[in-house]
Amino acid sequence: MLARVAELYELRDLVRAGPSEKATEAQHAKGKLTARERIELLLDEGSFREVEPLRRHRATGFGLEAKKPHTDGVITGWGTVHGRTVFTYAHDFRIFGGALGEAHAQKIHKIMDMAIAAGAPLVSLNDGAGARIQEGVTALAGYGGIFQRNTRASGVIPQISVMLGPCAGGAAYSPALTDFVFMVRETSQMFITGPDVVQAVTGEKISQNGLGGADVHSSVSGVSHFVYDDEQSCLEEVRYLLSLLPQNNREFPPVEPNDDPAGRLCPALVDLVPAEGNRPYDMRKVIEEIVDHGEYLEVHERWATNVLCALARIDGHVVGIIANQPQSLAGVLDINASEKSARFVQMCDAFNIPLVTMLDVPGFLPGVDQEHDGIIRHGAKLLYAYCNATVPRIQLILRKAYGGAYIVMDSRSIGADLSFAWPTNEIAVMGAEGAANVIFRRDIAGAEDPEAMRAQKIKEYKTELMHPYYAAERGLVDDVIDPAETRAVLASSLAMLRTKHADLPSRKHGNPPM
Repeated sequence: MLARVAELYELRDLVRAGPSEKATEAQHAKGKLTARERIELLLDEGSFREVEPLRRHRATGFGLEAKKPHTDGVITGWGTVHGRTVFTYAHDFRIFGGALGEAHAQKIHKIMDMAIAAGAPLVSLNDGAGARIQEGVTALAGYGGIFQRNTRASGVIPQISVMLGPCAGGAAYSPALTDFVFMVRETSQMFITGPDVVQAVTGEKISQNGLGGADVHSSVSGVSHFVYDDEQSCLEEVRYLLSLLPQNNREFPPVEPNDDPAGRLCPALVDLVPAEGNRPYDMRKVIEEIVDHGEYLEVHERWATNVLCALARIDGHVVGIIANQPQSLAGVLDINASEKSARFVQMCDAFNIPLVTMLDVPGFLPGVDQEHDGIIRHGAKLLYAYCNATVPRIQLILRKAYGGAYIVMDSRSIGADLSFAWPTNEIAVMGAEGAANVIFRRDIAGAEDPEAMRAQKIKEYKTELMHPYYAAERGLVDDVIDPAETRAVLASSLAMLRTKHADLPSRKHGNPPM
């Protein structure tokens, strides 16, 4: 027995060392860590328990029968992050370039099934060359099994994809099905067809990073939610994100001890936000004043910057914040902002995270391109997401809230539990200038001094329909509050709504706009 146990330990050491020192050096030379080094950074020290480390493929042909390394190019298992169970799999680029074959896929299928059954998050550390060509259609079927499980786990357990190398072809669809995508600059790329194919078909010449690098997907395509300069900081942020999420859709996010008083006043807000609706300011500074210790994690920070989506804590409890950003396009809603917000609302609703929506929105972005590209369809995604959400929902109107954008951003009329407004709020079908030009067009045109008449009618419209208490008088705003009281009002309201229960109609699923 002792001899057999000694043999086992020798085999374990061999498996953990990987294929060769040369392969490890080549990985490090590219500025990339090995799969096991990445797992060590992701999970709590000493907590990783590997599954099927001795697995080998059974394929033959094209020289595969002579090369059967243990793990088959993917390391799977579970461990803990901040003491809570997390499942993970990591492609080992040193073995077959991390390419997916039958055994490789079966290992991933198994760990995904375990994560779903255990009700714990799944983190994939992606660094693979796609399907293993030598294994043909069985490799493609392996991807199909992953996609099916991604879909089955959607809204049930948090799924996080961390891109740490190439991800091409069909393999890119698995990250796209998950809740969050992290990328590292220079070393990670995602695309369906690579630069060579693009050039052959279209004549366009482009680099891998130019086609599908981290900066492209974080600011242009919106595929990536987070981007970092190195793997260490990337994986540290994955750990932080996990601390803000529940284990599954049946639990609430973890509550942290909080020494930032829930009733703390925020007098700085009075000076941060100008009363004049056409003056810009940074909504991020408003969020910092309101949330615990000014800490929050912004999602899709560099894409659709006219709206902010962030996870934060108020009185130790996690909340999802959606807010217009007046510094970018005056905070209007457009196609990308609508999609970004809708997906974030759906994620928060799936994982029992209350929603706080902060409005300073002049409307939807006008333009031929927006209309032709389907702003109606895309804007409806955000409307659908809010109407379908059953978590606690609070609307806060800081300044402008015009037209359909006011309705879409969680107004009382579509189901917000509470709506609060600052004394600077302006809720109307449109701005006073535009409204006066429409309503009093003939009066202005026929006046001896059209500009004086226009100014008079604008003032009249503001006085009658846009004063800060108009909506409150009609029950569409629950209260007009002092900006300094915002944190205290939100904290007490969220505490009251913590036991909220709402049922949706019985149905197979809805048919949201696409």
